[in-house]
Amino acid sequence: MSHSAKNNTRATQGIAAGRLSAEELGCQFADVAPPLSANAAVIASDRCHYCYDAPCVAACPTGIDIPSFIRKIGNGNLKGAARDILSANPLGGMCSRVCPTEILCEGACVRNHQDGEPVQIGALQRHATDFQMAREAEGAAPLFRRTSETGRKVAVIGAGPAGLACAHTLALAGHDVSVFDSREKPGGLNEYGIAAYKTVDDFAQKEVAWLLSIGGIELKQGQQLGRDFTLDALRHDFDAVFIGIGLGGTHALKIDGEALDGVRDAVDFIAQLREADDLATLPVGRRVVVIGGGNTAIDAAVQSRKLGAEHVILAYRRGSAHMSATWAEQEFARQQGVTIVEWMKPVRITGDGAVEAVEFERAALDANGVLQGTGEIERIEADMVLKAIGQKLLPEGLEALQLSAGGVRIAVDADGATSLSGVWAGGDCAGHGATDLTVQAVQDGKLAAHAIDRYLAAQTGKAA
Repeated sequence: MSHSAKNNTRATQGIAAGRLSAEELGCQFADVAPPLSANAAVIASDRCHYCYDAPCVAACPTGIDIPSFIRKIGNGNLKGAARDILSANPLGGMCSRVCPTEILCEGACVRNHQDGEPVQIGALQRHATDFQMAREAEGAAPLFRRTSETGRKVAVIGAGPAGLACAHTLALAGHDVSVFDSREKPGGLNEYGIAAYKTVDDFAQKEVAWLLSIGGIELKQGQQLGRDFTLDALRHDFDAVFIGIGLGGTHALKIDGEALDGVRDAVDFIAQLREADDLATLPVGRRVVVIGGGNTAIDAAVQSRKLGAEHVILAYRRGSAHMSATWAEQEFARQQGVTIVEWMKPVRITGDGAVEAVEFERAALDANGVLQGTGEIERIEADMVLKAIGQKLLPEGLEALQLSAGGVRIAVDADGATSLSGVWAGGDCAGHGATDLTVQAVQDGKLAAHAIDRYLAAQTGKAA
């Protein structure tokens, strides 16, 4: 590990690139959960009881028939297994990599109560979807084909998981879909917001390519709502609109020192890492403090360590049981050398132009369960601070829509319909108990697509 001054971008601050060699970085950012071999997949599938009314299916937001696809893997029918998965979840490949299976399907597996080890549902799902995507990339017949074209046109705003799932479902139904996205690449958080070690070998783009291969979907990148087009224009030019823009803004800490050099949003840090051609060029602090308790905080903290940071502390204002990051993610972070400190409320960031330390007030819950400061201040030295305290909806271009209480989400019904006729929304931007899970966003997009399809079918009086 090199700590020489010539490698430091800010020697006095401690932020530097090239802390690890290319070989070390390759090891650090290798696939965190390597795929199962064919033999291992058969053995893993044999542990499934193929439960009737299986609890794992109920725990999956997209309702994948898990016993069915696992049985097919055991029988050597990987194509059939992939069909079971991808017909319910067109982004099943990514979800097999990033889903918190420990609290979803695997957490509900009856095997937990028998021998303490669930069936490896996530790994088996990846085994089947990777197999099918590889076959199609080599020229095999596609798993799905579009029905006859309807002549209807649907606009999808946002090429993240919700938008892509909606577009794929609508295209299969024969509609023509135009997807407008503000970024250079499609994929949304799958491309820009997930830790690099969870989705190696440019998988997000490979999955998008597979998804688009059915035809009927046109991508329009670099197009931002409110800047390059308006909702009114889309409503005029298209028969229906789906909004899946996610949460493009980030919350501020609102404390002194937040503008110091070395303080940045964790989502930007993760996106920069995901898009880097050479990880050795990425600067990281020697002492990094990550503030937050969700998946973004965990990913930012772990990747700071993997880039060569010597000390990484993840500070959360409540206890670990309150963190939105799962127990498995928290344990993984600890295994990677991240120190998680609880009940720490940030009060100021100190430094002379650049970060030197973060001051926290110890916190506790009062008798009514309200978080209160104790008055005890603790100072943690840092040269880099990553803020991961949540994202927020950017309202530009959404003025005509009714928002949920506080304006934090777009108000929608169970099918994703908004207050405007012919407009639906889903994923993190929508306010029906939305979470930051890829799989939930996929389900939102899928359900909205079915509702849009019904809506278009009912418009018998409208010219195609």
